[in-house]
Amino acid sequence: MKVLVALMIVICCERLVASEFKIPEVEDLPRIDRSSPRPPREVLRNSAYILKFKKHSPIGEGYVILTDHSEESYLRSLEKLAHHRKGTLMRVENLAELYHPRSLHPLRDKLVALKPKYVALAPRQETYRENMLLGAWELLTTLDDDPYLDVFPGILVAPSPEIFAALIDRSIRYRAITANELQPFAISQVASNEETRSLQKAGILRKVFASYGIETPCLAVYTPEATEAPELNGEKSWKIRLRRKGDFVKHFAPELSKVLREARLVIMHGHGIPGMSCSIDIEGIPPDSRNEVILSGSCFSAAPKESDFPRMTSAPGGYQLAPRPAFATRYIEQGATLFFGHMRLSSGFPHLYPVLEKWLSGATVGEAYQQLINGIIDLRGFQSGRYVVKQPVGRRRMPQNALLYVIFGDPAIRPFESLSAAAVK
Repeated sequence: MKVLVALMIVICCERLVASEFKIPEVEDLPRIDRSSPRPPREVLRNSAYILKFKKHSPIGEGYVILTDHSEESYLRSLEKLAHHRKGTLMRVENLAELYHPRSLHPLRDKLVALKPKYVALAPRQETYRENMLLGAWELLTTLDDDPYLDVFPGILVAPSPEIFAALIDRSIRYRAITANELQPFAISQVASNEETRSLQKAGILRKVFASYGIETPCLAVYTPEATEAPELNGEKSWKIRLRRKGDFVKHFAPELSKVLREARLVIMHGHGIPGMSCSIDIEGIPPDSRNEVILSGSCFSAAPKESDFPRMTSAPGGYQLAPRPAFATRYIEQGATLFFGHMRLSSGFPHLYPVLEKWLSGATVGEAYQQLINGIIDLRGFQSGRYVVKQPVGRRRMPQNALLYVIFGDPAIRPFESLSAAAVK
């Protein structure tokens, strides 16, 4: 294998050296898979590459919901979704123990018989954990003879029956956003004069959307160490400069707040901890907004309440971890329908962008999610029996960390109609 493990190490942990600030065309970024040569060090430091997706046909055309909910209020919502999708609701005792043979083998047989195209995992708040997700990969990669995910997955989770019911209702009502309706908003964090890769990604996104005639408002949040960092110029380009490293943004100026609230797609690049992404505090998430689709490249943006892994006290960027709700959880509470994030240490743009790209081509939530995880499986050579971490030996460098991407949402939703220049007027 020519691509070294360094490709998948969380690059946000490195301190960058000064380099000229450039915004490349997305077409110029290398697409990486198992057979690719290792990119130059500068490319790795700046996360200026894209994971190559791995396509794999699902085993059937059905829709299955796997849940360990027992409360009638949650089950009513899930039955409503199953009816809408003409699918099957399957109940298990504990999704956190999905990987145990007593659960895994019978479920595998049932799924093979049902031949699903989509599988929605609906865990209880307390069973939404790392090994739940890794156990799902163990199950869903073994429905046929190859090592890849055999269905299009999605995660349905919310902290209360009322919020869960609202999420399901939004999912049922959801209609693909057209190019003319698409209002993106890019948020980046500039951590220092040298660490500008998140700002670069906002610039790349602005170029991508501009090629379709779509304007992309941008916000860059500068930490106190970014006194001489570059800036993005142009209309609807805002900057917030923090006085202290521990400060997070909880309020926005009126004009900026209005533009952010009207965005239907929000894309975030920068450091994160539970309760913060790109120096934006969860209290800063605009209430009553139109933010429907959120993609966060920050670490811990979809962190569980309780972890299966050793506790970390600090995160990349020098931030201290505290037990706060995840960014994803709060956004779902505030009315988002889809959220892309990571349970732990995220690699950001190289994995976020191809998901967005796939969705903008008209693919469903689950198809992009499957191809992302399959691309990582292919790159890293994961196989059955190597997913679940039963006895973690380290805090950061567990290979399975690469598989902890989460997409909250109904896997059958199509977020966007396929973009084309002709569709934008």
